[in-house]
Amino acid sequence: MKTLEFHRDDAKDQVMVTCADGEVSVYTHCGYCKHCAGVRVGKRMIPTPQRQVLSSGRGGVGIDENLLNAAIMFNTLVRDGTAIECEDDAGEGFRSMYGY
Repeated sequence: MKTLEFHRDDAKDQVMVTCADGEVSVYTHCGYCKHCAGVRVGKRMIPTPQRQVLSSGRGGVGIDENLLNAAIMFNTLVRDGTAIECEDDAGEGFRSMYGY
């Protein structure tokens, strides 16, 4: 697992990391990538909320709402965090966690 440090651009309200695909947005890429294991906030690594929702096995009617709430929580973690924990040791780049 590797740690990808955030590159913040407060003027554009963007948080970027350098991954195998180059410089990508944490909000639009990492939050939906199967390699994203979590966000480093202080000394703690907090698991990706989206992954927790998908692995909970409680699909059904409320899964869309749960995924939306998880995405909002992910954005909050990124706001407070310093890095992404990435499981892409093979250098594949972005792979959707939703399987398409």
